[in-house]
Amino acid sequence: MDASEIDLIAQFLRHLTLERRLSDHTASNYERDLRKLATWCEKYGFAAWSELRAGELRRFAATLFRNGQSPRSIARVLSAIRSFYRYLIRESLAGHNPADGVSAPRAQKRLPGTLDADAMAALLAIDGDDPLTCRDRAMLELLYSSGLRLDELVTLDVGSINRGDRTALVTGKGNKQRLLPVGRHAIRAVERWLPWRSGWANADESALFVSQRGQRLGHRAVQLRVKHWARVQGLDARVYPHLFRHSFATHLLESSRDLRGVQELLGHADIATTQIYTHLDFQHLAQIYDQAHPRAKRRDD
Repeated sequence: MDASEIDLIAQFLRHLTLERRLSDHTASNYERDLRKLATWCEKYGFAAWSELRAGELRRFAATLFRNGQSPRSIARVLSAIRSFYRYLIRESLAGHNPADGVSAPRAQKRLPGTLDADAMAALLAIDGDDPLTCRDRAMLELLYSSGLRLDELVTLDVGSINRGDRTALVTGKGNKQRLLPVGRHAIRAVERWLPWRSGWANADESALFVSQRGQRLGHRAVQLRVKHWARVQGLDARVYPHLFRHSFATHLLESSRDLRGVQELLGHADIATTQIYTHLDFQHLAQIYDQAHPRAKRRDD
């Protein structure tokens, strides 16, 4: 590209700062993004901005992606190009906007974190019989035993747990209720907490888990207690309430391979939401394969 074409970037930047009153910082970001495109155009022999079409911009976006730019960064670059071409069209310097309809590569869906069975067992091996420890142990056991969301845990009432049947009636998203099995360790932990709860709870309080003020425990309080016990139990990983749910689903799928059953236990309306845990399970299996199979092991010779 010759100097007159490159100078159009400078004209556009003046338009941003003088007419649109954008900050110098924002204008600087636009300049950086547009100069990336200019460098690419020079490399591939485009002499003028008007020569670019949507196909070329898709190639440009793909180049950025291969060079390690995130989908979010590429979307920002394309937005700058779109604005630049709107200016060129307004000034009769281009007849079309090649960035219209061009989108950034989709971001890879981030897989949820999990704890393996040994790490979870270490986290739940909490000693102590004081009321705070008993309450927290019961909360953590229920999170893992039944794969509860944080909101489902804090909205549990005393009557939600049927200790005889070892079940919990849970109210999930959309106010939908589901009946979940509760493991024996969780039932035992709840039974150890209930006598202490009777001494803490206000007379009109129905919540299963209460604070020392006698009121239903809030979301933030549970998050802090989970973080506290992860530190006490010596876990290096970041531990948060939803991690128990991810671990619950992954461990069940590793053992049962029953995706539909896990969907019902989690309360997912769409099985596609549950399928993310099959990717986690495959990662685990692939890791085992890479470590154990003779023809999967890398050799340096």
